[in-house]
Amino acid sequence: MNSVTAGSVETQKDEIPADLLELTQAIEGLPIEQRVRLLPSLRRVTESSVRRRRILTLVQEALGQLRLDMKYLVFDLEATRRERDEFQQKLIDLSGDGE
Repeated sequence: MNSVTAGSVETQKDEIPADLLELTQAIEGLPIEQRVRLLPSLRRVTESSVRRRRILTLVQEALGQLRLDMKYLVFDLEATRRERDEFQQKLIDLSGDGE
């Protein structure tokens, strides 16, 4: 197994849903024979849950960044359109002065 530091254990416990922590405590209270049979499955379920939570967090962060990027792009597009309209108006004004 991997060696784990105390900090990463605390972080991992924060990521584990309360229901799984309850289940872990219940399994730890069982006789050793039953615990030995159940702990590998519990470990897989816990790791899967932690992995899904990390993926969800990454997706939420990516969506937040995408929303921010879209706001910047819309702002830039609006500014570009205003500049275009101003330059078109200047061209119209200049062409009108020459007549």
